[in-house]
Amino acid sequence: MNVPASKRDVIRAKLSQFGALGVLLLLGGLALVGPYGVLAWGEGISQLEQRHKQIALLTAERDELTNRVALLDPNHVDPDMASELVRKDLNVARPDEYVIQLDQMR
Repeated sequence: MNVPASKRDVIRAKLSQFGALGVLLLLGGLALVGPYGVLAWGEGISQLEQRHKQIALLTAERDELTNRVALLDPNHVDPDMASELVRKDLNVARPDEYVIQLDQMR
């Protein structure tokens, strides 16, 4: 038996359909541009590549510092490294050397 629907029932059914459509559109929009959406995924990949480059630079710097620490080991100091540090930090030179000071360019 078909019961004629009242005007209120028709409006309520249409509103629920529009509400469901609105929720689906919202979820689709979030899937596209949300914080975990497709566009954020591409940005995350580019950030990951940048971080890998930064890690490579920091690893090279760490290896260089590890080498310098090994050269300054108190039990067997590298003479060249010790000479370089004494000259730089204490401003000393050997008696047979000439020191030429240059003005720094600005």
